[in-house]
Amino acid sequence: MTSNKTEVSRLPLSIDSDIFLRSLLRELSGTLEEVVGLTEAAGFVSIVGQHIGEWMDREYRKALCAEHLSQQQVSDVLVDLKKRINGDFYVISADHDRIVLGNRYCPFGDKVLDRTSLCMMTSNVFGTISAENLGYAKVCLHNTIAGGDKECKVTIHINHNTTAAQDEGREYYKT
Repeated sequence: MTSNKTEVSRLPLSIDSDIFLRSLLRELSGTLEEVVGLTEAAGFVSIVGQHIGEWMDREYRKALCAEHLSQQQVSDVLVDLKKRINGDFYVISADHDRIVLGNRYCPFGDKVLDRTSLCMMTSNVFGTISAENLGYAKVCLHNTIAGGDKECKVTIHINHNTTAAQDEGREYYKT
C-alpha cells in the first residue's frame, strides 16, 4: 500500500494551487455563462472585481503612504498588480485624458479562452482603482485574449469628455 502512495506522489502531473484556482474560475465563469447568460455572468464577476479593486487600491495606497494616487501612480499600479499575478500588461500610451494598456499574457492563462466574463475582473479592478484616485474612469476592452485576440488592449478614460462618451465601455465613479 505504501509503495502505491509513493508512486502516485511522484506522478508528473501539472496540478498545483495556481492551476487549480484558474481552472476553478474558468469552470465557475463557464457555468455562470451557460446558466444565467453572458451579461449576468459578467455582472457577477464585476461585483467580485469591484471588491478586489477596492482591496488592491487600499493596499497600494497604504504601501505608497498616499491618500490618493496620481495618474502616473495609477498607471504604474495597474501594470504592477497584473505583473504580480502573472499578467504581462504594459503602457502603450498615457496622457491627461486616458491610459492605454496592452497585455501579452492573461493572469488566467489559457483558462480565460472563451470566458469573456472573466474580463470584467480586469475592467472592475482597473476602473475601481482609477476612479477612486482620479475621480472617474471608463474602461474599454478593445481587444481581449479571452475573446480570441493575440493581445489585450484596454483604454481607461480618466476624463468624462466627448471621446470617452463615444467609446464603448463601463464607467466608474469615486465612491
